[in-house]
Amino acid sequence: MSKNVLVVGGAGYIGSHTTLALKEAGFNAVVYDNFSSGHRDVCFGDALVEGDLSDTAKLTQVLQDHDIDSVIHFAALIEAGQSVLTPLPFFQNNVAGTLSLLEAMNAAGVKRLVFSSTAAVYGNSEDAALLSERLPRAPINPYGDSKAMVETVLESCVAAYGIEAIALRYFNACGADAQGRSGERHDPETHLIPLIIQAAQGKRAQINVYGTDYDTPDGTCIRDYIHVSDLALGHVAAVTHLQRTRTAGCTAINLGTGQGQSVRQVIDAVRRVSGVDFKVHEDLRRAGDPAVLVADAQRAKDVLGWQARHSDLETIIRDAWAYASKTQ
Repeated sequence: MSKNVLVVGGAGYIGSHTTLALKEAGFNAVVYDNFSSGHRDVCFGDALVEGDLSDTAKLTQVLQDHDIDSVIHFAALIEAGQSVLTPLPFFQNNVAGTLSLLEAMNAAGVKRLVFSSTAAVYGNSEDAALLSERLPRAPINPYGDSKAMVETVLESCVAAYGIEAIALRYFNACGADAQGRSGERHDPETHLIPLIIQAAQGKRAQINVYGTDYDTPDGTCIRDYIHVSDLALGHVAAVTHLQRTRTAGCTAINLGTGQGQSVRQVIDAVRRVSGVDFKVHEDLRRAGDPAVLVADAQRAKDVLGWQARHSDLETIIRDAWAYASKTQ
């Protein structure tokens, strides 16, 4: 069995960490990226091909030339707020681009796919204490819609093409490689932890807290924060599972911790780790922000034998702070 994995979007935040984890697990990783948001200095694969998702012919050639057995697909536009303002690029890249990839896989006879999905497919499922994969898909923005559409496409491709797929639904990816080889470098940055760190570094005047009157212990939103290195190991576990089971199907699996942290708790953790105080501005709620979003992580443990091991808040902040301090 080939140990060659194509990492589409492997120059990005989660893709670069997953490439490192694949190599450490004995896989050969081929990175495919158009560098619209990725970085060349974190391409850790055995080979690098610059190309776009829409180039079906090139993808087919890469799959054949490198004897690819499995594909991990990260290449997506991810900013939910921006997707509301400009939805067409999200559907063009995230949905049409994935169709191009699936066409290439079918032409090359590659059947195994690990798809980067999102907890955004659940929408505002506030009635559930933990978000389970058994809940219906009910996204509330075009970004979540685009990911849910791809999950539907994958389910449709199972019987027709024999696709074996796992859709990994991430919760709040954060942190950085413990050795400082990669970390968060989004432009613009919209994720909470790097924004707080920027405030602590003096790169921004303050950190804004949107809503302090939620029905939570301290009034701020609670989210499930998952260390990017744990996410990377989840992808390795998913590829390994697909290679071992050889069963056509599409399985949705949450990657989260099952524990939530509030915005205030994250702010306090950054203060502790950095030793720096900074201004916090309390603002009104943002539309569409649920009070609590926490994963039911049992299926990942049962199916993949995976669970988060590096995702305590102190470790996440320490690794993120070390990377941000190194690269500032």
